[in-house]
Amino acid sequence: MHELLRHSWSTAWQQLGLPSGAADEQLRGELLAAWGGPERKYHALRHLQECLGALESVWSLPERPAELAIALWFHDAIYEVRASDNERRSADWAARALSGHGAPEQLARRVHTLVMDTRHAARPATADGLWMVDIDLGILGASPERYAQYEAQIREEYAWVPRWLYRRKRRALLRQFLARDTIYGTPYFRMLLELPARRNLEQAVAALGGRPARP
Repeated sequence: MHELLRHSWSTAWQQLGLPSGAADEQLRGELLAAWGGPERKYHALRHLQECLGALESVWSLPERPAELAIALWFHDAIYEVRASDNERRSADWAARALSGHGAPEQLARRVHTLVMDTRHAARPATADGLWMVDIDLGILGASPERYAQYEAQIREEYAWVPRWLYRRKRRALLRQFLARDTIYGTPYFRMLLELPARRNLEQAVAALGGRPARP
């Protein structure tokens, strides 16, 4: 796993034209430590690896894939289940780190926006934002076994929430995805993952004691 992550980081960093050395190695180490926190069950290194692997498979399609890679490194770097500003704090960290390593202001701003897109509050305004969100949501279209594992991992992260409340909130969230005209914004991921994602979500909603809301 760490070899894949090291390759991803160094490739993106070099393509962005940023200076390599002890400073960026330290930053990568800080990010790995953040992602490797013991309280993380789903939002952990495996999720980062899966996201970067998905990006690798479509590397030639986004406009600025190296920026997407760095944004993925940061997108859940700060993750506290009781907080509501994780994406903003992660995006701010990304922008500060990039600026501190000599990145142009526009590059830092674009990466900040990509991280903020993973709030899933609105449709991204850029084509690369659509790639960012689709990659982050790739787990929804995973195999039934991996998706079931994902649901169990999310429940572990929210173990402090009472069962009845968790089921109600989780059911409502999954129904929001099902109510969309399409879950995925890019033609590539829509063709690849839309149908399995809808099957997974419908089954999960049913398991949580509800009926899926169809568009």
